[in-house]
Amino acid sequence: MPLRDVLIALAVVSIWGVNFTVIKLSVTELPPLLAAALRFFFAAVPVIFFIPRPKAPWTLVVGYGLSMGCALYAFLNTSIALGMPASLASLALQMQAMFTIALAFFVLGEVPRKLQIVGAAVAISGIGVIAAGHWQGAGLIPLGVLMLAALSWAVANVVSKKAGSIPMVPFTVWGNAIGCVPLFALSFLFEGGPGVLVNVFPPSLTVIGLIAFLAYPTTLFGFAMWSGLLSRHSAATVAPFTLLVPITGIASGVLVLGEPIHPADVAGGVLVLIGLALTVLKIRPKQAPLQPGA
Repeated sequence: MPLRDVLIALAVVSIWGVNFTVIKLSVTELPPLLAAALRFFFAAVPVIFFIPRPKAPWTLVVGYGLSMGCALYAFLNTSIALGMPASLASLALQMQAMFTIALAFFVLGEVPRKLQIVGAAVAISGIGVIAAGHWQGAGLIPLGVLMLAALSWAVANVVSKKAGSIPMVPFTVWGNAIGCVPLFALSFLFEGGPGVLVNVFPPSLTVIGLIAFLAYPTTLFGFAMWSGLLSRHSAATVAPFTLLVPITGIASGVLVLGEPIHPADVAGGVLVLIGLALTVLKIRPKQAPLQPGA
């Protein structure tokens, strides 16, 4: 992966780390499904009116919208609203990297390199170390819901990869527009029907700021850049970068929400960095020196 794409990946995962703290704040102001619906609505509107239709089959656009725009954030927001700490959510969700590698193998036929397998194992062990320090009080139900979010993200990664080398901004924006529709419907059904609108009319400055951050740098920029990386590189190479999300996720959780940090966070973070390095590293076989006259 060239340096430019490595820097893009690092910028995106840093924003995504802070995203968990902002989600935690948003679900204290709004019902979780409504917060997700507003996020993707404003990530699509009004940009969609200036963006051409994506150059991909509509089945893939709809699949991306339902998996990334709807399922991922319906499950993630609900998990956090049920009590999952933002810092723990930021690391446990990275199981999506392992789900992505597995799905890419079965669906796309991408065979991971040995170093990618070893690096993934090391990084996941780091996530396990961090998770052990945050385990008390997390609860099994929020964690189970979060694993459904991780699986949804993996599905979206594979869908993006199947879309191929196309302009990813239209693909992402139209996917966002599709994803917000079932989210609004689910919010209407489960969060109070017409009464749910009381939460946003009139909107407070706090709600406007939170939704703007979630919609634009996190969703519109982040997922467009991420989908572009997946279109240029194998899923097994790109997905492990998200293992860095817990670092900024835990840092923002500590600084903004006052969530405690444990020595396990430091030890686990070191393992995550080592695992990521092994995962993205490519070792070229040594060439035999040329013999005279060869």
